[in-house]
Amino acid sequence: MTTPTENRDGAERIWRLMNRYRICMLATQDGTAIRARPMAVHLAPAENAVYFLTDERRHKDDEIVANPNVCLAFSDDDGDDYVSVSGHAAVSNDRAKIKELWSLAAKAWWDSADDPNIRLLKVTPVDAEYWDGENHIIASMKMAAAAMTGERPDLGENKKVRM
Repeated sequence: MTTPTENRDGAERIWRLMNRYRICMLATQDGTAIRARPMAVHLAPAENAVYFLTDERRHKDDEIVANPNVCLAFSDDDGDDYVSVSGHAAVSNDRAKIKELWSLAAKAWWDSADDPNIRLLKVTPVDAEYWDGENHIIASMKMAAAAMTGERPDLGENKKVRM
């Protein structure tokens, strides 16, 4: 059984790992199909929220309204670090938060923060899992050794966390 301290430490580690990434894959459900797309990440650990700017003309907003359960997948192959976050998403037209999150990168998609098509997507994490591994070279050497010995390689820490 996980203690409250272990869970808090695990959640803090999830936020630290997520903070390494600018982009994650956002997976939504479209009927029976699962769809994922890259999204620019805005973390707000104090709010237990991950924010994204989205466009109301895209299908993901409709998918989220129909089924708010989403998955965020973060991957750093070079460091062998991975994070998967399951949570609940909501789309809003919070203009103040949209302006707060506006960046030069967003200008690639919209002319300004005042574009009426921009929406705020807020994901509230519920559960997460991380794999905090060795660097790629060390992990490759451990995998090669495991293949020769038949033993399972120790590639770092893996833990499920309640957010």
